Amino acid sequence: MSGWRAVRIVLAGFCLALACAAPAGAAVVVQASILGQFFFGQSPQDDRNAPAAPVARYVSDQGQTFVLDRTSSTLLLKFDDSPEILALSPTPAARGDTIYRDDLGDPVLRVTRLGGLTVFVPGRPAGAPVAFEGQAPGFRLQPMTAGALLQRLAQASSRASHAAKHLIIFDAQDVTAGSEAVFADAAFVASQALVRLAGRRDGVSTVARFARVLFTPGPKGSVAVGKGLLSITVNPAEGVAGRPSSARIIAVAAKGR
Repeated sequence: MSGWRAVRIVLAGFCLALACAAPAGAAVVVQASILGQFFFGQSPQDDRNAPAAPVARYVSDQGQTFVLDRTSSTLLLKFDDSPEILALSPTPAARGDTIYRDDLGDPVLRVTRLGGLTVFVPGRPAGAPVAFEGQAPGFRLQPMTAGALLQRLAQASSRASHAAKHLIIFDAQDVTAGSEAVFADAAFVASQALVRLAGRRDGVSTVARFARVLFTPGPKGSVAVGKGLLSITVNPAEGVAGRPSSARIIAVAAKGR
């Protein structure tokens, strides 16, 4: 056995011993790519350049789980207990870290310079540390026909109307072929926003102001309020990131701006 091979085996055993000796509840995170490069001879690199799994599931120290998708130019995140995919934008933070925020500017995820993750959840204003749990499938909107989009709009209308206790029509204009799935996703998110808004104190009266939700294409996802109208702009080229979040819709609808 060569001396270098012996060193590798000894270090592998040492890592295993550390993991077994860690106290219950302690997070022991092993970066497989780094160990693989060290033990199996791939090109060396430090933690700062370690590749993260393109799509992976993470779990916080309190059990919240979410999937993070890094396969597009916009970071996408979905909590397991929510049907909505969040599109996050990066902002620089102290010590070279990056905070990813939703379209209201609220922090959702912090990534340290070395790749560590902290997720911001209710009750944890400073964030909760998370650990890698495994790879996961990415977020892909399945193509659909114009007829299927009409069906999704009708379903979204039914959900919102039930919550508002009166009819709210969901409509989409100037939808180009191939963008139906993006508009369907936007309609679902908008209906969820109205359902959540109606569930608030005096929320039904707020939602009662709207008789129609209109989706149109535009350069940037946005939401505006008119007389009886909730107008939502969608950029199909950006996919999920091209429409406003439910939190954004709620904020604008509640203030009537």
